[in-house]
Amino acid sequence: MQSWVTRRACFELCAETVQAARAAEKGGADRVELCVNLAVGGTTPPLVMTRDVIGSISIPAHVLIRPRAGDFVYTPEEFDRMRDEIGEAREAGASGVVLGVLREDGRVDVERTRALVEAARPMKTTFHRAFDEAHELGDALEDVIATGADWLLTSGGNADVLDGAEAIAKLVIQAAGRIQVMAGGGLRLASLREVRRRTGVEWLHGSLLRREENATRAAGRNTGEEAGGEEVREEDVREVMRLLRE
Repeated sequence: MQSWVTRRACFELCAETVQAARAAEKGGADRVELCVNLAVGGTTPPLVMTRDVIGSISIPAHVLIRPRAGDFVYTPEEFDRMRDEIGEAREAGASGVVLGVLREDGRVDVERTRALVEAARPMKTTFHRAFDEAHELGDALEDVIATGADWLLTSGGNADVLDGAEAIAKLVIQAAGRIQVMAGGGLRLASLREVRRRTGVEWLHGSLLRREENATRAAGRNTGEEAGGEEVREEDVREVMRLLRE
């Protein structure tokens, strides 16, 4: 992998609030992924939140389709719910969805994931970090490509995207343009350019959550209560875009 890249880099902010989505747009992000419960890896956001976010921003919004936390082996009932959530995301105006199904043996469930990808069209699709639980990433990449997904989000099989940079670089080479490989998972401002340099990816993904000791707790309105919380700052998103395009 080259130690430098010249292609335009893009950034997707993982947002679980309207505030985060607005900060993403104002800071210049290319799109947002909508979810809730990031502490457990993210689950499908409530439909009302999806509608609120999409109505508040003009950049593309992709919605996470994950009915519960835990593994990615789904029952028939859960799979049907995922189909329903894809339809709800489309009706809300989403540009894409983020999904993934594994088999009990840890391989990508090509058949069921492909069914979801086809159900989502004409929306775009991303196969999420369920990929990083696969036993052999090279084989898993070929399976993800076979599903018809447009993007693959991965940390290279590691908890931290910087630790997985070498593996991601190999996936980019193997993919050879058949799918967009997006690096994400533990992405930090301090390591962003290094991740970009070492992987050669064109897309990066992160939440940029920052602890706010005096954040005002709000749920659609100001409650007047002061409490700790986490926010996404517009200036942090803007700094990401500066670093990527410097």
